[in-house]
Amino acid sequence: MAGTDEDAVAAADDALYVLTAVLLTPAQFPSVLGDDYPEACAALGLAPCADGYGLVLGQDGDGARWTVVIDDVSLVAVAIASWDCGMEYDLSPDERTVVAALPGWPLAVAVAAPGVPAPHDPDPEVADGPVLSPPDTSTWGPAQRRLGADEIALQWAVWREQIDDADFPAPVGRSEANDGSSDEADENAPKGHSGIRRVLAEARAYVDSPPPLGRVRSSFAPGDARTLRADGPGWSLVARTDDIAFVLLDEEPGEVLPIGRGPELPGLLEALDKLAVRPS
Repeated sequence: MAGTDEDAVAAADDALYVLTAVLLTPAQFPSVLGDDYPEACAALGLAPCADGYGLVLGQDGDGARWTVVIDDVSLVAVAIASWDCGMEYDLSPDERTVVAALPGWPLAVAVAAPGVPAPHDPDPEVADGPVLSPPDTSTWGPAQRRLGADEIALQWAVWREQIDDADFPAPVGRSEANDGSSDEADENAPKGHSGIRRVLAEARAYVDSPPPLGRVRSSFAPGDARTLRADGPGWSLVARTDDIAFVLLDEEPGEVLPIGRGPELPGLLEALDKLAVRPS
């Protein structure tokens, strides 16, 4: 595993100026790194342990980028919550909690530590392995698609107000196609959209055969609703359990496809919410 060498750990821990931190757990992980928790862990060369990790991103005294992985998830969670509230919090992980010190950053960081050289990759002899870098989001692809779904989940009200429910055809009840699949997609989304049909079919399959951990996540939403996030090969779905859903597809760059409630979606969302992982 890159960065587990004692010299690399010492280099990162000697004088790490912490810039930010993120959680890497089954319920909360940087989705830009993968469609599920094991995939996100694999991007960093980590084993997908059940309790997850905290990722501390910073610079050493020479300005080199380092990502320190710790197993004290609660410490990182408290730090993030404090920063989100505008409070200061000195995130200083105990050396005994350090799992690995990985050269580079897996995510884009817009700030830099004062008084040290500008952020740069560690020297190869110190890095002792591949240097992490953020996924390429300059062109449409899985990473950009997942970031788009993140944005919809965060700005649900903004996206929802752009949709007029009158644009969805009136539900006409459930009917079965020759292959046994529902034609819900035709009733509640652009007519005959094969991508929507595929996403709904694969999401239904999750109910019968649970997907890798983190493929379906549930988080807080106003009222008694939940915000659902589901991902699969080439697609991301964001929904409110009491409302509609939005789908993004790798094969349709920049397009956000809404799915109306109809007769099928409420039951599917309820079933997905039951199997979803939730923040502790």
